[in-house]
Amino acid sequence: MVVDDFATITQKRMTGGLRIDNLEGKNIHIDPGPGALIRSYQFGLNPRRLDAIIVSHSHTDHYTDAEVLIEAMTRGMTRSKGTVIGSLSVIKGYKDWGPCISKYHLSKTENIILEDGETTKLDNIKITATKTIHGDPTCIGFKFQTPRITISYTSDTAYFNELGSYHRGADVLIASVIRPDNEHIRGHMCSDDFKLLIENVKPKLAIMTHLGMKMIFNDPDGEALRVQEDTDTRVIAARDGMCIDLEQLTDHQLTLDDYGYRGAPVAQSGRARDS
Repeated sequence: MVVDDFATITQKRMTGGLRIDNLEGKNIHIDPGPGALIRSYQFGLNPRRLDAIIVSHSHTDHYTDAEVLIEAMTRGMTRSKGTVIGSLSVIKGYKDWGPCISKYHLSKTENIILEDGETTKLDNIKITATKTIHGDPTCIGFKFQTPRITISYTSDTAYFNELGSYHRGADVLIASVIRPDNEHIRGHMCSDDFKLLIENVKPKLAIMTHLGMKMIFNDPDGEALRVQEDTDTRVIAARDGMCIDLEQLTDHQLTLDDYGYRGAPVAQSGRARDS
């Protein structure tokens, strides 16, 4: 996790995770790492309006703000409200990993532990845990399926031959891509790995996030363009505060304006925000 630690402790990129708003009427914060609360307010998102908090594994850059977001979601722990979905390590602990959320904070929420291949429902959203190969052996990704759109998030994982089968059918594929080119680090994907995954999944839009220091300082937009040209798939490298209108994905060909680069409004219908 050293490569992630440097990106986290230097804050060369924000580490608040990502948020999907108004997916079948639900607001979901995924992997709320350091800064998730303050970045939510910075980008005009109200954490008190969350319906679910989802945490993939017990590394600090994915869970540190989970408890304070639970406090926001439950109105300062005064109401029973919302759902927390996470790996075994996050909610109960597993060997040397976790737990990451106190019993006190979990006392006001519905709590669901998922292992790879297991599913749950958040009203009209089917959520499937996807397999990973990572330092936390209980780490999972998530596939969100609705009648209109499917969004898949790999979380942190090495590439393996079956990875694509867990995310196949995704309209939007969001992946942790730590290093450029073919530079591998244990438990993570590089750009060339992401290219293989895209070719297998065939999404409409592929997003590289959770960028490591080497990627940050070596033209991530250029890396995304290289992968895009090789896969004939729209590929973008996430930027701090980037906002994508998911409704637009089904209506017309996306342009740079749809990625929030010109200060697009947030927290509207079907928007995903990276923080």
